[in-house]
Formats: sequence, C-alpha cells, structure tokens
Amino acid sequence: MSTALQELDAFLEGWTVDPLNARSTFLSYRDLLAAVPGVSFEFKSRPGVSYSLRARHEKQQGRELFVLVDVVDDEPESRWLSVCFYADMITDPSELGDYVPQGLMGEDACCFNLDEDDADMRAYIADRLREAASKAAA
Repeated sequence: MSTALQELDAFLEGWTVDPLNARSTFLSYRDLLAAVPGVSFEFKSRPGVSYSLRARHEKQQGRELFVLVDVVDDEPESRWLSVCFYADMITDPSELGDYVPQGLMGEDACCFNLDEDDADMRAYIADRLREAASKAAA
C-alpha cells in the first residue's frame, strides 16, 4: 500500500465525529470510484484545510485527475465535502454546482458542496462521479 493511501486510512480511522454523515459519503464515493477499472488514487493531507482524494484514470491524457473529493477540515468537528470536476467532464442538469473559473489545476471547474446531510445531493454527486469516470475512461 502506498504511503498516501496509508495516510488516508489513518485519517479515516481518526475521523470519529461526523454530524453531517460526510465520512460514510466519502467512503461511498471512494468505493464507487475504486470499482471503476483503471482508476487510481492520490491522497493529499492538509490538516486544518482539507484532505483530498484525487482520482485518475489510466487512459487519461494531459490531466492529473478527473475528480477531486475534498474533506474540508476548517471545522474538524463538522467536516463537509467539496467534490470538484473539470467543467467539461460533467453535466449539471439541476445546476447545483458552482462554476469556478480556473478552479481545478488551472482549468475551469464545477464543484459541489455537501455541507449538510442531504441524500438527494449525495445521489446527484454520485451521478456526476459516474459521468466523469466514464469520460475519463473513454
């Protein structure tokens, strides 16, 4: 197991306070992405700021990742998720995302915040994850 993924496991083991149900959502997103053949992960730990899971597909050209799943750590007792995609890799039919010019590795992004325990938003983001993974694998 890579050092980054060992850091991820250590972070997850220490994440015990979760009023927004973000931990289980983070795990479900990680598992959804891990089930896609050819996907690999990097993990970046910035305590007090964010913990970032970066997913990449082996068929990708020119981009380091296709999604960034951040656990926002500005309040460790109430962590929430921000899931960012390159804007050209997903659709946002319900317009629930935030368009962020040059917001992901210098390219335009669409980010979704899961800052409350919202089953509909969790499902909507999961659909975007599937969409981006499909495009990354093409």
